[in-house]
This record gives sequence, structure tokens and C-alpha cells, in this order.
Amino acid sequence: MLVASTDGVGTKLKIAIETGLNAGIGIDLVAMCANDIVVQGAEPLFFLDYYAAGGLDLEVAKSVIAGVAEGCRMAGCALIGGETAEMPGLYAPRDYDLAGFCVGAAERGRLLPAADIAPGDVVLGLASSGLHSNGFSLVRRIVADSGLGYAEKAPFAPSRSLAEALLEPTRIYVRSALAAVRAGGVKALAHITGGGLVENLPRVLPTGVTARLDARAWPLPPVFAWVREAGGVPAAEMVRTFNCGIGMAVVARRGEADAVGARFSGEGETVFTIGEIVAAGRGAEPAVEIADLEGAWRA
Repeated sequence: MLVASTDGVGTKLKIAIETGLNAGIGIDLVAMCANDIVVQGAEPLFFLDYYAAGGLDLEVAKSVIAGVAEGCRMAGCALIGGETAEMPGLYAPRDYDLAGFCVGAAERGRLLPAADIAPGDVVLGLASSGLHSNGFSLVRRIVADSGLGYAEKAPFAPSRSLAEALLEPTRIYVRSALAAVRAGGVKALAHITGGGLVENLPRVLPTGVTARLDARAWPLPPVFAWVREAGGVPAAEMVRTFNCGIGMAVVARRGEADAVGARFSGEGETVFTIGEIVAAGRGAEPAVEIADLEGAWRA
């Protein structure tokens, strides 16, 4: 079975353009597409990019496309081509935009999510590398309101500039996820992008169940703690806008969750057991409940 995905990196681009730190944006582009392929149990095969600018700056374009190539190496897929377009009048002279397209394949009958997700199954969380590529309109507003410059030290990571810390590339989970899926025990994968845990995880769940998570089961990374404090963002809004430290959620078969977690750990992922699947009543829409959000993150 062939599967495909197309995506961009949103307003994270604005920070890259303003600061000239363009190298990681190409990795973000591949990650947003390839992670959406692997959650279906499919292996990414090839990738194409679309780069559009008001005026072509060769050094910027080379940096961005080098990042795309590196992302493809990380995802194990081929970069087979793309399109570069100059559109003066549509984009400002220094601005550029990106879109990515990825195609993958899976054995017929092995697509995820599995049909037998049931109460008692365990939810694992794979740590994110930071903000990934969602919520940057809010982040940019918080930075502007704080009066901080992107070249200043990040309040949550003093060894890096604010721009460097915010532009940390999206983690690519393809190799670890494929290894775990092929070994067995994985029933579903959810890429935690815009909408956070509360909107992305229900997409892979059947009716009649809820994912009951515990916010105390994983630490809130410093960048999210800073966003929450500096922006006065309520915890409920944080989990609807950001990944909050969990870039990929895994539903594992009851009795095999420890082995699944060990496989991900063996592939270099940081794994947390963050909840379980519970019954929600016949015909109930799939949902996520997160216990003790305020209490856990206040601590």
C-alpha cells in the first residue's frame, strides 16, 4: 500500500529568516512529513521539496536544501527532486516558503492503527527535541512581548541564543518507530503536532475508549515551562498548542509495553509510560484525559 503526506513548517520560518539560521529548517520539513508517514506503519521511500522566494539567495537556498538532504538521510528516504520558484511581488525580497511531499509504503493489511485497541493497552510517550514545528505564532508573540532579542541568551538554555534554542529541529522518529513496529506489540502511533496530545492521539483511537494520561509521568521541558510562564499560557491551552515534551505517542499491546519501550530506548529514544486506554462507554467519541496538569507542571 502506498501512503503519502505533505506539510510545511509554519511560522517557525519567520525566526529562521530574521536570524539567518536556516540550516535546521530543512530537517523540520522532512520530519513533519516523514513522521506522518511512519505513524501509518509505513516506511518513507522518497521526498520532494518546494522552495519559493521573493528573490533567490543562493546561500540561503543551499543551507535549507542541505537540511532537507540531512533530514532525508535521518528518515532513510531518497530526496529525488523538488521545485525552486522566484516570485517577486508575492514574497518580500528576503522571505521564502517551504513545502514537503513524502511517499511511503506498507504491507497490505499492516497499516496502523490496529483494529484491536482496547482498554488496558498502555500509552507510551517519546520525548520531543523541543517545540518542533508548531505553536510558533504564539511563541513569536511571547518573544516580542518579553522584549528579548533572538541573539540574546535563552532564559531556559543559557548556553545557546534564544533563536538557536527555539529553532532546534523536529525529531525524526522513523528509524526507531519502524524497528518497534516490525518487532511487534505496537498498535498505534500518533505524531504530536498542532493540536497537541488532546487532538492528535484521539485520531488513532476507536470509538468507546479514552486515553487517560498522567502529566506527572513526564517532565515538562524548560522551553515549554518558559513559554507557559512568560506568556501566561494556561496548562489546558499548552496541551492543545504544543507537544509539551512528547513528540510521538505509542499505544502498545497490554503485556508487551515494557518490551516495546525497551525497543524504542534501544533505538535512542527517551521513553515515558504516560497512561493507558480505558473504556468510555459504547459509541463514545475517542478522547484524551490528562490528570493533574496544573499540579504537575506547577511543581
